[in-house]
Amino acid sequence: MFVVAHISDLHFNGTRFNRSRIQSTLSYINARAAGIDALLVTGDIADEGMPSEYREAFGVLQSPLPMLITAGNHDVREPFSATLLGAETSGPINHARRVGDVLFLMCDSSIPGRNDGYIDDETLTWMSARLEAEDPQTPVFIAFHHPPVELHMPFMDSIRQTGEERLVPLVERHPNIVAFLCGHAHTPAVTRFADRPLCVAPGVASTLNLPFEGNEVVNRGQPPGIAFHIYDKGRLVTHYRSVMF
Repeated sequence: MFVVAHISDLHFNGTRFNRSRIQSTLSYINARAAGIDALLVTGDIADEGMPSEYREAFGVLQSPLPMLITAGNHDVREPFSATLLGAETSGPINHARRVGDVLFLMCDSSIPGRNDGYIDDETLTWMSARLEAEDPQTPVFIAFHHPPVELHMPFMDSIRQTGEERLVPLVERHPNIVAFLCGHAHTPAVTRFADRPLCVAPGVASTLNLPFEGNEVVNRGQPPGIAFHIYDKGRLVTHYRSVMF
């Protein structure tokens, strides 16, 4: 059994409100780290992409677990990569990491200066090369920020990942891709993409309302959330938890 704790959309911004939500979420995960194999954070680490926000994140994001991080639309590649990954780049922030017998591909779906998402050709080529080089029996999780499907949330659907049809042939060639894990929507959601599970983590900083939940898009009254993905014997099960702060 392999367990992934998955959080997203932290939006560090120097405020006590956001930091307390993040710290409570991390504390919940870290207190249960003995039963968890990896911690995945799928983007929007910072709120404005300021260097000070990444310095704050670097000081708070501490865990005994292997921590895997992707960039989101609120992130800026240069300070993100320099502070959190130790090597500055202005290109797509793509990196792979093996945890036990499982491979994670952290893919950059961000478009600098924009809120919508797209997996560019450089990233697609990198994904293909990593998958081709891997043992076909190795379970692979692909993580990025933007969901590549509509979630029936009008605002978020207007800034989702597009060009997703280019990913489908890659997925079809690699049946060992277990699931796609993403964030961006600030809502716990599960659907399918390219006939694989696609799981969206809840927002830590806030929740976004569905159309029938009210006229306001952002709901800060909901508690931060966590997705726990459990992979065992070829099956993925996802549980969601809310955290008091």
